[in-house]
Amino acid sequence: MKTVLDKYKSYEDAQKNFKWSERWEVFDGNKEKFNIAHECVDRHPKEDEAIRIKFADGKEERYTFQQFSDATSQFANYLKNNGIEVGDRVALLLHPRFEFYVGMFGIFKRGAIVIPCSPLFGPDATGYRLEKGNAKAILTSKNMTHLIDEDIKKKQNIKVIFAEDLLDEISGESKEFETFTSANDMAMIQFSSGTTGAPKTVNYRHGAITVAAPFIRFALGVRDEDEYFCPSSPAWGHGIWYGTIAPLIFGKAVGTYSGKFDPDMCLEALQNFEITNMSAISSHYRIMLESPNVDKYKVKLKRATYTGEPMSKEVAELMKEKWGVYPYGLYGTTEVGPLTSDFAGFDNWKVKPGSLGRPSLGSIVSVIDEEGNELPPNTVGQMATKRGDEWVRVGDMVYKDEDGYFWYVSRADDVIISSGYTIGPIEVEEALMKHEAVEECAVVGSPDKARGTIVKAFIKVKEGFTPGKELEEDISQFVRTKLSKHEYPREIEFIDELPKTPDGKIRRKVLKEREIEKKKDQM
Repeated sequence: MKTVLDKYKSYEDAQKNFKWSERWEVFDGNKEKFNIAHECVDRHPKEDEAIRIKFADGKEERYTFQQFSDATSQFANYLKNNGIEVGDRVALLLHPRFEFYVGMFGIFKRGAIVIPCSPLFGPDATGYRLEKGNAKAILTSKNMTHLIDEDIKKKQNIKVIFAEDLLDEISGESKEFETFTSANDMAMIQFSSGTTGAPKTVNYRHGAITVAAPFIRFALGVRDEDEYFCPSSPAWGHGIWYGTIAPLIFGKAVGTYSGKFDPDMCLEALQNFEITNMSAISSHYRIMLESPNVDKYKVKLKRATYTGEPMSKEVAELMKEKWGVYPYGLYGTTEVGPLTSDFAGFDNWKVKPGSLGRPSLGSIVSVIDEEGNELPPNTVGQMATKRGDEWVRVGDMVYKDEDGYFWYVSRADDVIISSGYTIGPIEVEEALMKHEAVEECAVVGSPDKARGTIVKAFIKVKEGFTPGKELEEDISQFVRTKLSKHEYPREIEFIDELPKTPDGKIRRKVLKEREIEKKKDQM
């Protein structure tokens, strides 16, 4: 699908000449008549593949745009005939499956509003979203009904639709549905991951995909000849925007994974779907590349992007060694959108492995101090983006090098100040991960009378290793050989599982609060 975006051949060319008004030329609709489902589903060649799903049990499913378009129209008619009005909110609580995508785009088509919910949530988290979002219906599976609070269900009179019955229930509905939303109509309510405080609502309108299109073409580098894959859950921003909407805008099939992450199954998906362009969180790549079977699969990647967490240079180099490509970094937040990235869409782009890339088109991004002053290159400060005349801090400590590339240091509230030294946990974690016994780890500051704060590591060990004093001392000495003497973990605690958000990010805040509570009587 050739578009006006394809005329830009370099980052410098796009920064200088790209006009945001051009994004509308990618689509059929305009500001007055615009619908995500039409733009992502209905207008593409019916015989082309639209969805490819790899399941944890090895099963694979594929669906065409014809099947996708027909089913979403039937579901839109079903919603209309069952009392779901334009502007009503409908929740999705499902792992990736055909019914999930029929649900999401059928809701868009109807003019109702999607509320994505993760199957990894507990009842409280699901209930919070149903209540805060004022959901009128929910599409889920029968084995997830325990996640739906009965009191909220009754209070809001929420209609429960089961995925197992969906295709039969809508089979009698018309396969035609005329969309009538505008670009300014609400389409989706996402919730921030909630690592600090209650999750916050972030509202998206149908026209949001017009802003996403240049980023997808320029940063993700999705091209006409690509076969695309993203294993991130479509209950979260990366899986929604990069995993689902990104390829469909340009008529490319969604390639996804459903179930508990299995590196070999994902490698098999890359092989069987002949994937050339992939986007994932960095730990997915690390786990796949560390699989003992990684060399058994024929991987044809030409471009790979990552987001969600930093990637070590070691993993980036391993990807280059195994698959012949360096990964391109993507950085942004649910609240403010994409801020910086590498640009996989431009052949002349220079990747600096491990960096966050340079500012996205249209973004003013800088590194500032506590007073809001911009800092010079190679000086650590807070990442911030301009909104009007104000700097908006995004909560991460970074620095910018002489070439304008940004580098992640840590979350602003994760920085460890020990005996006057400023220590970022990521560097310590990367060193720990090089030890043969370490499966996963998290580093936080733990209160200490002498130093104010010390570096403490929480470690999950690999199978075959025994936690204990001997291993603790071995790991500490190992890290001392990798980092400055003040950076090694002075305390290590072995842990069965690290606390994580439902989208897989380690919750250092939980560990940090645990340490503060445990040591409050010692300070």
